[in-house]
Amino acid sequence: MTRCGRAPGTMCGMDEHELQQLIDGVRAGTVAPDAAVARLRRLPFAEVGDTLVDHHRALRQGMPEAVYGQGKTIGQCVEIVGELLANDSGPVLLTRVSAETAAAVMAVHSDGEARAGCVLWRRPPASRNGSVLVVSAGTSDVPVVDECVLTLQAYGFAPDRLTDVGVAGIHRLLAHVDRVTAADAVVVVAGMEGALASVIGGLTGGPVVAVPTSVGYGAGLDGLTALLAMHASCASGVSVVGIDNGYGAACAVARMFR
Repeated sequence: MTRCGRAPGTMCGMDEHELQQLIDGVRAGTVAPDAAVARLRRLPFAEVGDTLVDHHRALRQGMPEAVYGQGKTIGQCVEIVGELLANDSGPVLLTRVSAETAAAVMAVHSDGEARAGCVLWRRPPASRNGSVLVVSAGTSDVPVVDECVLTLQAYGFAPDRLTDVGVAGIHRLLAHVDRVTAADAVVVVAGMEGALASVIGGLTGGPVVAVPTSVGYGAGLDGLTALLAMHASCASGVSVVGIDNGYGAACAVARMFR
């Protein structure tokens, strides 16, 4: 059986290990060449309505396809998630959906784990080397933290969370500085002026990925001030992703640890 629970030669997405198994099966005569060709024909992508679902991403990048739900209808989300669950063996992640859409999709595809506008099916056991700490400046940044944490879990990490330790009360961070310096990588989530990224970038020698958030008053400009401040950080080597992009920060960490 393949890791998606189907007999060799049936159609499901694959990673590098499963592709090698398929080739070995053809060589050994346990998989018919026509069945292997049929499976490989579907491997790159499948057309589902208006969507071309990428089944090749895990093989190409080592990370499975994720579904960006914002702007998609409930029906489209149901169809795309169903295609991935039926034909891929790894985790399936749906991001940026309303509570209504998440509930509707989980009514069709049960056993999803919902958090902060995201739903994860088939969360893998933690198997990735490297400890990752996700830190937020404020409690209002927690939805972005949760998106990042759930994405890291989908990719096999067991991330730690540290929230509400922004520079307005720096003693709160200093009380946990050992957790920051012990982590192999730190994701910093901050709105307002985004200063926490520079502070943590100056405390740890590990990779730091900064996520500006749209949290803040007028001059925060919906996250633009934090974004520019993080790009202008005096802490060398801090990487910055887009505003509110907890998913992208998790992907950046996953690439670093490949």
